[in-house]
Amino acid sequence: MQFVSYLTFDGNAEAAFDFYASCFGGKVTWLSRYGEAPPEMPMPPEMRDKVMHVRLEVGDQVLMASDAMVPQCPYEPIKGCSVSVQLDSPAEAERIFGALAEGGKVQMPIGETFWAARFGALVDRYGVPWMINCPHPQ
Repeated sequence: MQFVSYLTFDGNAEAAFDFYASCFGGKVTWLSRYGEAPPEMPMPPEMRDKVMHVRLEVGDQVLMASDAMVPQCPYEPIKGCSVSVQLDSPAEAERIFGALAEGGKVQMPIGETFWAARFGALVDRYGVPWMINCPHPQ
């Protein structure tokens, strides 16, 4: 079993996933648009170029998303959860934190804590909350 986070965006999923691919060194392996859906799937014309599904692969990890299908399912910002990234290297934790923080809002600067060699929390420029964690060596 694998838990996979699935994010919803307000029309900017493609830009967000291009950004995440550059931050994490991954690759977008699937991107489909609402306009590619079968004709019997009703949708507003303004949704045709929006992302119906996108998949980012980073090693054996996966992150997926779509743009909110309006007006049926209007976009709501993420509340009460974060995408947590676990890393083995403090330097890599700092690099990824810095990349995600560009244009975003740092909630807790990355640094050493009693539970981790590095930990930091932020909301990126697309409104996605992240927690970057690098545990102390065992």
